[in-house]
Parts: sequence; structure tokens; C-alpha cells
Amino acid sequence: MPRMTGAEAIVGSLLSHGVDTLFGLPGVQNDALYNALFDAEGAIRVIHTRHEQGAAYMALGYAAASGKPGCYAVVPGPGLLNTTAALSTAYATNAKVLCLTGQIPSAYIGRGLGLLHEIPDQLGVLRSLTKWAERIESPAQVPAKVGEAFRQLHTGRPRPVGLEMAMDIMALSAEVELLPAPSSYGEPPCDPDAVADAARLLGKAKAPLVLVGGGALEASQEIAAIAELLQAPVIASPMGRGILSSRHYLSHTMPAGHRLWAKADAVLAVGTRLFMPQLFWGLDKALQIVRIDIDPVEHNRFAPPAVSIVADSRDGLSALLAQLPRHNRRRVSRKDELTALQREMEREFSKLQPQMAYLETIRQELPDDGIFVDELTQIGYVSRFALPVYQPRTFLTSGYQGTLGWGLACAVGVKLANPGRPVLAIAGDGGFLFNVQELATAVQHRVDLVVLVFNDGAYGNVKRMQQDLYENRVIASDLHNPDFVKLAESFGAGGLRATTPEELRAALRVGFNNRGPTLIEIPVGEMPSPWPFIHLPRLRGEAVGDPPV
Repeated sequence: MPRMTGAEAIVGSLLSHGVDTLFGLPGVQNDALYNALFDAEGAIRVIHTRHEQGAAYMALGYAAASGKPGCYAVVPGPGLLNTTAALSTAYATNAKVLCLTGQIPSAYIGRGLGLLHEIPDQLGVLRSLTKWAERIESPAQVPAKVGEAFRQLHTGRPRPVGLEMAMDIMALSAEVELLPAPSSYGEPPCDPDAVADAARLLGKAKAPLVLVGGGALEASQEIAAIAELLQAPVIASPMGRGILSSRHYLSHTMPAGHRLWAKADAVLAVGTRLFMPQLFWGLDKALQIVRIDIDPVEHNRFAPPAVSIVADSRDGLSALLAQLPRHNRRRVSRKDELTALQREMEREFSKLQPQMAYLETIRQELPDDGIFVDELTQIGYVSRFALPVYQPRTFLTSGYQGTLGWGLACAVGVKLANPGRPVLAIAGDGGFLFNVQELATAVQHRVDLVVLVFNDGAYGNVKRMQQDLYENRVIASDLHNPDFVKLAESFGAGGLRATTPEELRAALRVGFNNRGPTLIEIPVGEMPSPWPFIHLPRLRGEAVGDPPV
């Protein structure tokens, strides 16, 4: 067997698993890793960032937009801790992210001596935010441990994983046998009895619905085929936008789903936690739910379904699609009815101005395959239910984690995973400054993207709550901002300002043709609340839990 350092074994193992890009920052405890990356002579593209949080968000964006693992490497202690917001977001959004972190010298781990970057139980911290995490304790262990990390990423519910390795083990030379990646990982087969039960239940339903989340992103064709057989509206959570194109008459978002929930007699829930409907809209005995989800824990988290199919979404839907025609009742097209519902919802959404005017402009200028990265901003909240989305993985959101400030850094990773497609990120003035330093990364690595900063001089959502819920007791929500255009230019990025949707249209055309990043500042005032379209009331039966006060 060849001799190599632990770090060289990591690089070789990453290459065997198809990794071509690594985000991160070098430092004392991972110097050997970056030395090995140098020796790999560009086989792995190294994107170094200005903050560890930015590196992890870029890996997340890379994974979310491509479906492939996104990898990052940082020093231990504060370096790892700086990435935990991104790790928690990857966990919430079921993203395939691999965290590689160094460690203090192996002889001193757990002794509390106060070495540089030492923290209590780093591996425990890492395990609390990942699906699986381990320590590599010798160079010979590297291929198997890295192989297991990728097995965890590619099987079951995808969530981030982590590996840590002490700095002396990274530098230690030993005999190592690199292992090839498996040609496939496979998933356990569906229960045929459960599939047959689901086909019978859905086939006889008079008013079925299909609800999809991020776990169904790879099953667009199957979702469309089943929805058309059932003439069932497909309701997409924010994570599931684009699974069925917004141009399809069966494609709807959560506000329309809320209206349809009241009369539904059967629901096919695919790759979704089904959080909002179960927790807030209500359940009763007349509503039968069929769940397809790779995670067995998710099926009964709120209430037990009528039928439970533990399977990968595509596998479960393919099996259901084979059974459904023999059980399906005769159905007439609901195209006119559901197209009318789409138009009605558009009229309702159009009351949210200026949010909708800006979103309409963005949609008109962003190609169908362009990728939109949302943020916790007034435009972002509305985009989750009102922006038309035409393809999977073209609407990216931080999911239930709601991590303010993820957008810019995430978008850098998105663009590096999809160099031939336009990428647009939105942000508020508050969230944008969380990771503004990654403009420097985008400039240095020549990453073409457009970021829109909607500037209302406040943490706008917080300020609205203080005004509406706390008798205008406004505190700690007004902001002093820089000149964002000059700020962008100081980084070497393009800087533009637009004060109307039409000015934004012109600026977007410039930005999409620029080389490198372009920031467009959009000064705005207070906007109407989107929350009446998001926090929707109970319609039937019992809600599984109490809504927040």
C-alpha cells in the first residue's frame, strides 16, 4: 500500500467520491489538508472565503442547487462554531453538506488544557447539528470514514455529516489503501401492501390533494403523472417550489392549498413534513393521508397517516403509479376550475404592493432555469407563495431555520455549481450585512451573480411586530446603513440603484451581463404584511398542537 499523510488520504478519498469543489479557510489545525490540496494540482477547486460561515453557506448553496454533496473545511473551535448557523440550515433543508474540521493535537483532546481553538466536546457539538459525525484517529481510517460519510449523505434522509481530524494525524504518514466509491447506494424496497392500500385509497377519493416538499425534488415527472391521473392539485411548500411548473393548472402554493384543504378527502404527502396543514389547518376522520417519505420518523411526528410508505420519493411514486390506474375512479378534467383558482390567487397576491411589482419584474427578467435565492425580507416572504417557479432547485430557501443573512454566500455556492445559469439572490438591508464580506470572495473568484438589497432602513419585520403587537414600542430595529452602491464598488463589484420596478428591470439586464457580482440597491418604505397569506387559520377538525401566541 502507498504511504501518505492523513490529509493526503482525505484529498484522495474526496476525489474518489467525485468532489470537485471545496469551500473553506486554512489555519494552523488544517494546514496539512491545504498542503495536500495544493499537491492535488487543481483536481479539487478550492474556494477560500472571508469568514467560515460564508464557506459553509457556499457549500450549502452548492448542494441545494445541484443535489450533489457540498464540502467545506475549517479549523476547529471558533472556526467550526462560525459554521453552525449554516449547518443547522443544511439540517433543516435536508442538504448534502460535508463538514471537515481540524482538531487540536490528538494527545490533548478532552483534557481542557487551553490549547489554541480548543472547545469542550467538539465532536458532540458537531453531532448535535448533523445526521452523523465521527473522528478520524489514524490515516488508515480515512478511506472508510470518508466512505461512510458519503454513504450517510446518499442514503436515507439527506442531511449534513461531519468529520474531524487532529492536526498531528493530518500530518502523520502511514500506509493507506484508498477505496473506490460504490457505483450506487440503493434504498430499501417499498412495502407492496402499503403501496396497494395507497392506490385504493387515492383511487376512490373524490377530492384528493398532493402536497410536496423538498424531499420530492427529484420526482417531478412522477408527481405530474399521479396528479394528472387523480386530477389533484399539487400544493408546494416553499421547499417544494418548481416540482410542478407554475404554468401547470394543477400547480398551486400554500394559500390556495389552504382553501382546498377544507374539502379534501384524501392527501398524498410526498417528501414534506406536512407541518403547516397538520399543525394549524386541522385534521379530522374524513381526511385520509398517505405519506411517502424516506424518513420513518417523519410519518408519525404529528399524527399517524392512513397509509405510510417509507421510501425514496421517486421509488415510492413509481410503485404507486404502477398500481393507481387499476383503482382510479373515472375523473373529468379540473383545468377550468383550477386555472380560475390560480387567477383568483394572483388577484389576491397583487394586493401586496410593491412586493408583487418587484417580483413580477424579477420573474420576467430571470430565465426559467435561473435560480432565485430568497432571504428573510418582505420580498422574500411573498416570493415563497407568489413567485412563479418553473423547475426544481430554482427556488432556494432556508426552510424552517430561517437563517437571516444566508443569501449572498449561498448564492456564490449556487453559481459555482451552475456556472451556465443566471443566479439572483435577494436580501434586506439588515440581513445583507451579516455576510457582506463574501462580496470579496465573489469578486476574487470571478463569480457572476446578482444580489438585490431592499433597503428600508430597519429590521422591517421586527419593527412591524413592535408597531402592531406592542403598541409602537419600537426598539433596536432601526438601522444606520452604508451607501450600498459605493460599498459594492469598493469591493470591486458592480453597484447599481433602482427606485422603481422598471428601473430594476434595466438594472437586472445590466447585472446579468456583468462579469463578477453585481449589487442592486432598492430603497423601499414600509410594505403591507404578507403574514395573512402565511399564518392561515384552522379549517377543520382538530389542529395538532396550539398555534403560537
